[in-house]
Amino acid sequence: MEGLFERCKEINALLTQNKEQQARDSLIILLQELKDKKIKYTPLINHLIREVGLYPYIDEETADWQERFVCEAFKVDSGGDNVVTLHREQSAVLKALLNGEDLAISAPTSFGKSFIIDAFIEIKRPDIVVIIVPTLALTDETRRRLYKKFSRIYKVITTTGVELGEKNLFIFPQERALQYVSEIEHIDLLIVDEFYKAGKIQGTTISADERTPQLIEAISRLGKKASQKYFLAPNISHLKNNPLTTGMRFEKIDFNTVYTQLIREYQNFSEDEDCEEQKHKSLERILLSTEHKSIVYVQSHSGIRLVTERMLGFLSDSNKPLLDEFSLWLKEHYGANYKLSDLVKKGVGVHCGQLHRSLAQIQIKLFEREDGLQNLVSTSSLIEGVNTSAGNVIVWSKKISNRNLDYFTYKNIVGRSGRMFKHFVGNVFLLEQPPVETFSSLELDYPESLLERIDPEDYSGELTREQFDKIKKHEIEMDQLLGEGGYRQVIKEIGSQSVSKLVLSNIIRGIKQNSHNWRKGLMWLVTPKPENWRSALFLMMPLLRQVKRLDVSYTQMVDVIQGFSHNWGKSIPELLQGLSKYNLSVEDYFDLEKLLSFNFVSLLHNVNVLAKRIIGSDIDISSFIVKVSNAFLPPLVFELEEYGLPRMMSRKIQASGIIDLEREGGTINEIIEEFQDLGAEQIMNACHFSSEIEQFILYHFFDGITPSSTPLSNDKAEGHS
Repeated sequence: MEGLFERCKEINALLTQNKEQQARDSLIILLQELKDKKIKYTPLINHLIREVGLYPYIDEETADWQERFVCEAFKVDSGGDNVVTLHREQSAVLKALLNGEDLAISAPTSFGKSFIIDAFIEIKRPDIVVIIVPTLALTDETRRRLYKKFSRIYKVITTTGVELGEKNLFIFPQERALQYVSEIEHIDLLIVDEFYKAGKIQGTTISADERTPQLIEAISRLGKKASQKYFLAPNISHLKNNPLTTGMRFEKIDFNTVYTQLIREYQNFSEDEDCEEQKHKSLERILLSTEHKSIVYVQSHSGIRLVTERMLGFLSDSNKPLLDEFSLWLKEHYGANYKLSDLVKKGVGVHCGQLHRSLAQIQIKLFEREDGLQNLVSTSSLIEGVNTSAGNVIVWSKKISNRNLDYFTYKNIVGRSGRMFKHFVGNVFLLEQPPVETFSSLELDYPESLLERIDPEDYSGELTREQFDKIKKHEIEMDQLLGEGGYRQVIKEIGSQSVSKLVLSNIIRGIKQNSHNWRKGLMWLVTPKPENWRSALFLMMPLLRQVKRLDVSYTQMVDVIQGFSHNWGKSIPELLQGLSKYNLSVEDYFDLEKLLSFNFVSLLHNVNVLAKRIIGSDIDISSFIVKVSNAFLPPLVFELEEYGLPRMMSRKIQASGIIDLEREGGTINEIIEEFQDLGAEQIMNACHFSSEIEQFILYHFFDGITPSSTPLSNDKAEGHS
């Protein structure tokens, strides 16, 4: 390559001037050029790679003995006989953890944090590790990785109600973590991923959301049981003193393994032309001219609709058999009008928080395959939902929902460009001006909604006098409604499902003022006939509106709940046809199902506890709560969706009789063992999963429940998994 030596001299000069980050950036750009031109590394290139600490990039075939020695020195077993070479900063963090330090680390998206966790578990073999992740999607992704490596040694637990083993790896969001507080006596290592979600970042619009109180509560209560803590987040410059991270060493690590190249498309836009139209033209030009896979960031669900409608117009069909079959599968199971079925034929997927978990997983898996999806249009759900990346990130909007994108979130989005060994350089195309760079200082504290319900005795030494007084004030006010000591007892029974004090007060007053109708309605709620539920459901609708904004009438919401009660017996198109007078789309269906299985369930828990106390102990709607929390699917079917098995395929499995997914009292671990014993091929044949897409989905599911040393039962598994 012409000028290679001169480029190396320039990089070396930067190193001699102590400008290591610039040297590393220049070297990464050079490595991309060498990869594109298929040029082997010289000993000089390997030497520079060693100098900037990127040891995994050293080519041992062309390296001198010194570089080969470094590779050997920094190799670790990260589980499942998977030996990897750590880069310099990864090794430093792992060493600190092995020495017993408590760490709060801020590092780039491409840092490779999972290797550190896996290597720690492999080396130390702790008895109990708890990993708190922000989403169910990350729960599944982390479970898949650790199950393959450690399931022969550890019981990998991601759901509630699972009996503990001798050694346990817990992986779940904060809500589930709280349900294990009383069952876990001691934790060897507590890991909190994306811990910034527990606080507020100065200079951003990020603040406490409805899930923040549970995360703070989980960190505080589980942290007291932990011998060691390891917190992770990207792009944090400073961590303010707070009781949650007392004794932890905070370190900001600016060590990039890929280079982000910003292309400011918006600077070429003319003031005389419509901005939106120019953005569409830029998007079309970029997607039609690149060979790399692209993630298109949009601000909202409406943004997904806007952008994908235009993409349907200028993208040709991909003519990939797997995607064509996926399109037909979507039409069959989600309806002929579901836009995603048209998009995937053109190599386009979508990612947002409303999708069924299995459907989101399938698309991510297809996006990561060479013969799969080429483009992914996503809201901010992708930056907190899964660890995927692409050669290109196209930032369509400078907003997130209806507010301006802050610099912290913007950095998280652009961090999805590039990937170690695949894309040394990630291209970020900006179609709008990015936010101004700000200093990201994280502040962790107890929000008002948490102070409303916590017992100050559980937080001894962590609360200020003002916070302590607030808690006592809340308790006195609520005891006036419930009787002395009543509030603390109710909160204990409700647990992490507690709603705000205002909603709780309104539930209490409503039940007291109309106890006869509440008793009558709740008694009907546990009957199997949905038509008997209406009176109780109407009583709850004003309360549900206080828990979560409703864009539909009470009557429509009640009709939807009754209609969704057939979620297992009917297909989604059949359910929507039964509610045709409301003209619901598949996207509406996703939103409403999520509202029921999360927000409505939380309300039901509170109503159940309070009704028992106010009306009588004979009131118990627990059986109805179980139905709603599982979206009216059999509990095992609902849980299997988290593992990547769609309900449509579970329905076929149930119909075949090969496994009983409707059984009562069965645990997810028992069902997984049954699947493992039967194997993918036997399931496939018994259920007549003959299409390539169904086999692809089945093997993806099995890949997540199969230890790395156990081959799948079909020789095609390698290509599908």
